[in-house]
Amino acid sequence: MAMTTMMTERSQLYYTCVFLQVSFRAIGNSITAADDETRRCWLDAQTLQLLLGELQRCRQQASPFRDLHSPLDQAIYHCGLLMAQCPGALDQRLCRHHLDAICLPLSQAIDQLAGKPTLATKPSPKADRRFRHWFGR
Repeated sequence: MAMTTMMTERSQLYYTCVFLQVSFRAIGNSITAADDETRRCWLDAQTLQLLLGELQRCRQQASPFRDLHSPLDQAIYHCGLLMAQCPGALDQRLCRHHLDAICLPLSQAIDQLAGKPTLATKPSPKADRRFRHWFGR
């Protein structure tokens, strides 16, 4: 029963992370439409605040899953930086940079939740050769 609960929690975290990533990407796409990157970026601070709250809740729910702590903490950090400078203090290029810095660790968390190997979990080529040698290949 505990295993089923852990799988359910991981599944819920996966969909929450996907929702957050899609939401931050949509915000990024909405500011990318303008041609002039030097124009001030006027994001909806209330929407960002709601997404930050959801991101913090997700991190709290991920407490039993140590592999998710670092990427979610990074996303929260960058979202906090964006919130500290928003609205209107950033040009569009810097705003997109912050949004990308939020989405990248969310992608890492999604990959970890989906069981995909990430840079941190992929075996080194040397370890892979030893493994194949052990099987006689």
